[in-house]
Amino acid sequence: MQASKPSDPRIAPADAAGIARAAAMLRAGDIVALPTETVYGLAADASRAEAVAAIYRTKGRPDFNPLIVHVPDLVAARAIALLDERAEKLAAAFWPGPLTLVLPLKDGAGIAPAVTAGLSTIALRCPAHPVMRAVLQESGLLLAAPSANRSGAISPTEAAHVAASLGEGLDLILEGGRCTAGLESTIVALRNFAGAPAGWQLLRPGPVAPVAIAALLGEPATPLADQRIEAPGQLASHYAPGKPLRLNAVAGEPDEWLIGFGPVTGDDTLSVSGDLAQAAANLYAALHRADASPKARIAIAPIPRGGMGDAINDRLRRAAAD
Repeated sequence: MQASKPSDPRIAPADAAGIARAAAMLRAGDIVALPTETVYGLAADASRAEAVAAIYRTKGRPDFNPLIVHVPDLVAARAIALLDERAEKLAAAFWPGPLTLVLPLKDGAGIAPAVTAGLSTIALRCPAHPVMRAVLQESGLLLAAPSANRSGAISPTEAAHVAASLGEGLDLILEGGRCTAGLESTIVALRNFAGAPAGWQLLRPGPVAPVAIAALLGEPATPLADQRIEAPGQLASHYAPGKPLRLNAVAGEPDEWLIGFGPVTGDDTLSVSGDLAQAAANLYAALHRADASPKARIAIAPIPRGGMGDAINDRLRRAAAD
């Protein structure tokens, strides 16, 4: 994959003019790529079916895969979803931030059906990135915004990644620098609404650790009973480069671009010091560089389990899946 030139006319500064332009385009039903603290998102007005359809069309995303709706605050979340005491606690603790809550959708919420893929639940997040927050405020909209890349491909953590992945599929990418978290949000589903089975489930690991959620809610996660798709990131094959990816490599083969970690060195590294937060922030950028390298295959060093390591390994397993 060829990186976009810095002078790409679609990449605009996230200044007052850029934010105003993005908000106007979104109100008009267009799509815009925006930075968040996790990855860049491909945003559209969550209430407009045609705008949401443009997200699916531009990404080549399966229409059974729901989208996350980004809200400016808890008040906006309460307007479209049912929040119980647990949801209120989680929002108070982790919003704005990289936690997505899957909650029952309110009747008459005004959300385009394609956003929820026909489910009775909705995935909500209040982002922390100042650019995304400014666009939410300026536009007055709730924004559906999956990662701004071709469906199943490496997620974008820089504006240039978006331009390279989506080609000519959109007209505006706001430049917000490299995403600080570098991995998509943790997704939690709260279950015991209206007589449903009690508990909560981790649908996707991410920057907010399950142990922190369990401590706040006073109970551990309930294991997933089936593989139904309720939120982004649950497909078996996802986040994938265009080349075969070998996991847990301590050395590279001659035709492999080796991404190191800690004591394993290679053509690139996620973290020389073995810092998992640094590795998460660097993961997708390193995969983009490996994909653009002259080597035919990619190998990546072992990543220890626990905490952020579980989220990184989740992405790598899906990236390596056939």
